[in-house]
Amino acid sequence: MKFHYTASNISGRIVEGEMDAENSDEVLSFLAGKSLRPISLRSFKEGEGVNTRSIFGQTINVADKIFLTKYLALMLRAGTDLFRAIDVLIRDLEKPVLKAFLIEIRTSLEKGQSFYSTFAKYPQYFSSVFVNLVRAGEASGNLESVFMTLSISLEKEQDIRNKVQAALVYPLILLGLSMLILVLLISFALPKIATVFQGTGYEPPIFSRIVFAIGLFLNKYIFLLLPVGVLLIFLFWLIFFRLDPKKRILSRFLYKAPVISKVLKEIALQRFASTLASLIKAGMPILDSLEITADAVGSEALKQSLQRIAREGITKGLTVGEAFRREPEFPMVVSNLISVSEKAGHTEDILKTLADFYESEIDTSVKTLVSFVEPVLLLFIGVMIGGIALAIIVPIYQLVGAV
Repeated sequence: MKFHYTASNISGRIVEGEMDAENSDEVLSFLAGKSLRPISLRSFKEGEGVNTRSIFGQTINVADKIFLTKYLALMLRAGTDLFRAIDVLIRDLEKPVLKAFLIEIRTSLEKGQSFYSTFAKYPQYFSSVFVNLVRAGEASGNLESVFMTLSISLEKEQDIRNKVQAALVYPLILLGLSMLILVLLISFALPKIATVFQGTGYEPPIFSRIVFAIGLFLNKYIFLLLPVGVLLIFLFWLIFFRLDPKKRILSRFLYKAPVISKVLKEIALQRFASTLASLIKAGMPILDSLEITADAVGSEALKQSLQRIAREGITKGLTVGEAFRREPEFPMVVSNLISVSEKAGHTEDILKTLADFYESEIDTSVKTLVSFVEPVLLLFIGVMIGGIALAIIVPIYQLVGAV
């Protein structure tokens, strides 16, 4: 098997090469013998491209992409050529996978390949929107503006994601701790109380017997049920979040749920406006921009609407505004603004304004969602604990009264 390695020597100089070896350990031993520190090591067979999976298990995350796009934009704005900017990054960066990726970019450029082609080879890191924006910027000679637009878009997207995650932290912690308390109460406290009642010969009410039976069952099979529960959670995640057909089922359910549907739709509309504005600004044709945006919005309903606008509306002679008005998934205010901006020639500016508007709306809606979820969780917990308390207190009261 062939291996492609990237390493650095004692002075920090980057060294690349290929060698035949039985496994990766043999290559690492070879590098160690030459006092080389491995950066990345990737395997490939004869006639195939290099395997994109690094053996070190690192990934290029959003923070890396924000840094990369912002740095390149600033370097290009300062008048530095692309090769020089990449060389400086390679020398200064410490993250092996990012350094190896930049080395691959530089190598492809030296071979006369397009700049965007290396990004396109890693769809797990770089979306079609990212790749096409870089492609448009390279074709128009406006990479500086494209990289700045990408860095701003990535920062906003990350900010929205952080706001949603931060808002949901407390409800999730509350739910997790509450479920843990309930499991401990039902599986350890209830069985002891149930045993006391069994010893007296007194038969509790049916509701109490059901609760005691659940407690005894959990107490007996708790160590079997825990791994089964973890497996079920994993299967649920796999089916509803990783498999596309089922993911659409979950998506349709969430888009109909109260409060949640409003947040999800606003997030999708913000992505639509932000992405389409960036693509139009980069000089992409409107039909291509709509198709690319459709894959980025994260909503199946909006995706299909955008595809119909492009394929059944604009291609058949309708204006952009008319095509949008035919789609009920888009709020009337969005369709009207796009129609007006199309006539005035300011579509990009209006879309940016819409993106900023929905960004502020998402913040408000997330706060509303949290204020809705918290009392629902507290009510659920209260009902569960109250039910268990009644199951214990009622038979005790009846037993004392009988005595």
